Amino acid sequence: MQDWNPALYLQFEAERTRPAAELAARINHPFAAQITDLGCGPGNSTALLHETWPDAAITGLDNSPAMLEKARATLPDCQFEQADIANWQPSVKQDVIYANASLQWLGNHRALFPHLAAQLAESGVLAVQMPDNWQEPTHALMRQAAGELGHPPAGREALLAPNEYYDLLTEAGCRVDIWRTTYFHVMPSHRAIIEWLGSTGLRPWLVNLDAIQQEAFLQRYHQLLQQAYATQKDGNVLMLFPRLFIVARKA
Repeated sequence: MQDWNPALYLQFEAERTRPAAELAARINHPFAAQITDLGCGPGNSTALLHETWPDAAITGLDNSPAMLEKARATLPDCQFEQADIANWQPSVKQDVIYANASLQWLGNHRALFPHLAAQLAESGVLAVQMPDNWQEPTHALMRQAAGELGHPPAGREALLAPNEYYDLLTEAGCRVDIWRTTYFHVMPSHRAIIEWLGSTGLRPWLVNLDAIQQEAFLQRYHQLLQQAYATQKDGNVLMLFPRLFIVARKA
């Protein structure tokens, strides 16, 4: 798949960083010394961790060379490594494992979450935020447009149910706090929704299409978005964006 585009991703930096900050604020571990940011992207989430724990050894992991290049340039005091989260195993148990909007891209969560919990030090915290919008029009309409145009299925899988994550992590020896927040992002147009998703959710659907197929797909997707999302009286569009939050502490 074509590499991630940091500039496109950061086009909505404030909106993307808000849930990252809210997740970080719920981690109660003032003396954390070893911290890993899983799926650190361009470093906007890693910067929050560095501000909170300036003396900690913080490592950002990502599989995108472009994202890591941007992160290294922004945060020279942190370490960044190209790695596969699913197979990651640090040499030192971690006080905080932080995963903001990254684990939804990985499959087999029933194995992944216990694996991550096993990498925690005593009283360590696994903090996770994942978009829970698989059934929202933004993503359901991608599947509809692809089906109408005869394109194969793509994109990420639906998340597990919250109670399944709870059971997985409590059985792994953690105390679990889990909640769901729905953000109402004010978008200037339906086209802006496509721009937002162009750096994330739309990537798997477009990567194997040629230019003509991409244009047809995006045109149909835009039409479906216009039908699904009403325009507000001030001309803006409210894009609902549910996110699932999990904070699990190793007992």
